[in-house]
Parts: sequence; structure tokens; C-alpha cells
Amino acid sequence: MESVMAIAHRLSRLSLWFGGTLVLLAAVLIGIDVLLRKLFETSIGGADELAGYALALGTSWALGAALLDRAHIRIDSLYGLLPRGLRLALDLVGLALFIGFFGLIAWRGWSVVEQSWVSASRSHTALATPTVIPQSVWVFGLAMLVAIGGVLFVHAVLLMARGEAGAAALAIGTRSATEEIKEEVRFLKGRGSDGVVR
Repeated sequence: MESVMAIAHRLSRLSLWFGGTLVLLAAVLIGIDVLLRKLFETSIGGADELAGYALALGTSWALGAALLDRAHIRIDSLYGLLPRGLRLALDLVGLALFIGFFGLIAWRGWSVVEQSWVSASRSHTALATPTVIPQSVWVFGLAMLVAIGGVLFVHAVLLMARGEAGAAALAIGTRSATEEIKEEVRFLKGRGSDGVVR
């Protein structure tokens, strides 16, 4: 199972880079468009449409990495006060609900992709983008999230079955303030005097 988790981590990192690159390119495109409007009173047609696609795609492709890094926001006011076993059970239920929710979104999203394909839908903009292209890439990102979530769920259950509750909590539990501080310190130690991460 460790090799499958390693593949999931590698895949999530690649998808995170892909999503981040899309968002960065959208920011550059919008910046250029703003400058063109300000300086030359002209515009790149469809910059807002492309930026919207980039944001949606970048988000769906980055969700898997956020799940593995335990970076999704949780309201944990009472969480820290509960016994460890109950916290782990709630984490497992929460992960199952998370996977089910995004699985439902991906399934319904695929129906939208099929409908766009059948009807040859295009965006109502100057670009007239075939909507099946951004929609299918978006749904693929969601499907990858569901697959990564499923692998993480199985991994956590196997750890619990082996009696490794601490490792399971580190895989699916809420990150504590101590863990976040240690991560920040590790990050800062990894930086050189020139500010470059080593």
C-alpha cells in the first residue's frame, strides 16, 4: 500500500503544479489585458473567460494534493477535546463523506460533459470555446481527487487494522498547531541565506 500512496503523492504533486501553472498563466493574461486597456485602450478578447477556466481547472486539479497534505479547512473547535479513537473515527467518516460528495459532483459533471459533447455546445463569447474541453479537464481533476481520496481511505483503514492509529491520524486527521509550526520551521531551515529553498 505504501507504493500506491507514493504514486498518489507523486500524481498529486504533478496535478498541483499543473493547476498552479494554469492559475499563474491566468494572472499573467489578466495583467497583460489590464495593461493593454490602460495604455493602448485595447483588450485581449476572452481573457476573462480563459481566466475563469483556469481558476476552475486549477482548483479541481489541486484538491487531491490538499487532501494528502491535510490542507483542507476544518472547523476543529471541539475536535482537540475528543478522545483519540473518536477523533480517528470522525476523520474516517469525514473522509468518506468528502469522497462521496466529490464523487457525486464528478459523476454529475460527467453528465454535463456528455451533454456538451452531444449538443456540440460552445461558450457564448468571442472565443466560442467548445465547452466539452474545459469541462472534461475539470471533471478529470475531480475524478483524480476521488481516486486519491479512495486510496487514502483504504490506507487509513489498513493502518488502523494493523493497530497503527497514530499513523492513521497523521494520514487523515486535522493538522495540529504543533505540526504546522514544525513544518514552518523545517521549511525555514531548508532555505539558504539567499532565500532559495534547498
